[in-house]
Amino acid sequence: MKSYRKELWFNVPTRRALINITEQVAECLKESGIKEGLILVNAMHITASVFINDDESGLHHDYEVWLEQLAPHDPVSQYRHNVGEDNADAHMKRQIMGREVVVAVTDGKLDFGTWERIFYGEFDGRRKKRVLVKIIGE
Repeated sequence: MKSYRKELWFNVPTRRALINITEQVAECLKESGIKEGLILVNAMHITASVFINDDESGLHHDYEVWLEQLAPHDPVSQYRHNVGEDNADAHMKRQIMGREVVVAVTDGKLDFGTWERIFYGEFDGRRKKRVLVKIIGE
């Protein structure tokens, strides 16, 4: 069995963003030379997320609205965590959207459903953060 590891780095200039990273993960798969196996993609920061869904702008807007209703940023004083900070909502948004995804590799390709794409969700940006891509297989 072979193993491959790479870190993808992001420095999002805004507080929140949803970034399609499917092509970057596919490039990692190509670099790995693995044809059959599994890919783990996970956010290595507690205020960011990795998830799979459709790359459709209306859905992304709906996520923004929904997440803000579930864990509003303001007022920051509503959160005990925000003593000296202002990112408690980002921790909660990450919890909702998830830490990681696992994708099957078949015949050297990401084995996706029709509209599935991999996204990096940033909920407390404006600094450098990383995503781990770990691939195992043959």
